[in-house]
Amino acid sequence: MAGEREKPEELVSQLRQVEVLQGQGMTIAEAVRRTGVTQQTFYRWRKLYGGMGRSQLKRLKELEKENQRLRRAVSDLTLDKLILTEAARGNF
Repeated sequence: MAGEREKPEELVSQLRQVEVLQGQGMTIAEAVRRTGVTQQTFYRWRKLYGGMGRSQLKRLKELEKENQRLRRAVSDLTLDKLILTEAARGNF
């Protein structure tokens, strides 16, 4: 059974928590263990969301939604164009 995915806002807060624990003198391994994730997961999250604030994360999510919407529109228009070119050639 798959685990429940965490929201990006929660991921950013956990990354910040690890940074705080590191600042208090803990090693990365101890800090990550205390937050309840594996080191591999921590490094993956840090690669994706490291250095982002909540406002930047919100903007990223908005841009991803917009990108998805535009991709869908382009694919629909491409399909329409193909149908019209086939009809114009007389290959019904």
